[in-house]
Amino acid sequence: MFIQIEETPNPNTLKFLPGFAILNEGETADFSNADETKNSKLAANLFQIEHVVRVFFGHDFISVTKLGGINWDILKVEVLTIIMNHFTSGGKTLDKEGVNDNNVPDEEFFDENDIEIVNKIKELMESYIKPAVAQDGGDIKFRGYKDGIVYVELQGACSGCPSAAITLKQGVQNMLSYHIPEVAGIETTL
Repeated sequence: MFIQIEETPNPNTLKFLPGFAILNEGETADFSNADETKNSKLAANLFQIEHVVRVFFGHDFISVTKLGGINWDILKVEVLTIIMNHFTSGGKTLDKEGVNDNNVPDEEFFDENDIEIVNKIKELMESYIKPAVAQDGGDIKFRGYKDGIVYVELQGACSGCPSAAITLKQGVQNMLSYHIPEVAGIETTL
């Protein structure tokens, strides 16, 4: 098994590509601490590595985030070993197929009169924004729309990334407002 490693815009996060799909298309799993890993032995094992603070699974990649100030040289080898051992021994990404209890979707909020705008926002996000964010080792989820402001949640490498605010304002907001004039801004939710 050969696992590629890619840097992300977040210097504390690396993206590990095992060369095959680890989740179904469109599924993600985000673990912000070891207590959330009850449905993933792989995530639990990665959190056993000292200084690992977040694990994110995308369709065909794993993003691992470490504490700032810690060098990747040793951690990288430990992460690779755990991922390789897990998959070569037949382990699954999530212990229950398609279930990640800590990713229960938050209820979306928007006025029903804005459903057309919301559908356009979601279409643009699915078609253009999410694939670009996944390239950087993360995900972006629509959470709501109110008074011209789009509310999103950043996951994986994007969560805590120093360049996330610039990406949101200059990239995502510009694209949405260009195609949907009713969009006046974008904000992140926790």
